Amino acid sequence: MVEVRARVDLKVGTRSDINAEILSFSGLKSQKEHIAVIFKQADLRNKAPLVRMHSECLTGDVFHSSRCDCGEQLEETINKMSKYGGIILYLRQEGRGIGLYNKIDAYRLQSQGMNTYEANNHLGFGDDLRDFTEAAQMLKALNVKQIHLVTNNPKKVRELKENGIAIDEVVNTSVHVKSGNQGYLKAKISHGKHNLKL
Repeated sequence: MVEVRARVDLKVGTRSDINAEILSFSGLKSQKEHIAVIFKQADLRNKAPLVRMHSECLTGDVFHSSRCDCGEQLEETINKMSKYGGIILYLRQEGRGIGLYNKIDAYRLQSQGMNTYEANNHLGFGDDLRDFTEAAQMLKALNVKQIHLVTNNPKKVRELKENGIAIDEVVNTSVHVKSGNQGYLKAKISHGKHNLKL
């Protein structure tokens, strides 16, 4: 199932010395191009590594949108894993699974006063369409069945456990408050039951 491995140096902030390996996968039912990024200190044989499942967020990860905290969570995780090792599963599930164009439609509705969940519902989608089954399959392809999971989201914990991944510890990310995302974070807490303290 692991298809190709390639070494890469990552740059986060002022750091450009973060060594990692990027892996692609074959045989995923969705045929989405999910990848794993393994940081060199990770020992996948002898212990449960740090793992973060990060759903693609073009607006946050690349353009640092003020509406979310995705880019900040990703950078925090990369910095943590550059020290302690770990695996980021970068999942192509933009906009909680509704896709980029629909997410832009949801942005328009958020500008009119809806929160992210309300906007998705108004467009005819569920609260969160992401499926983490393939993330569990990717971990199993790496012979990883026991992890420390970096997340604030109980859905991720629940779905990984349902797919046979043991979670020794849930490691919360920091709260990344900035101008424009307070309502987004409050909705995560009230609606998504994320473990965040504003």
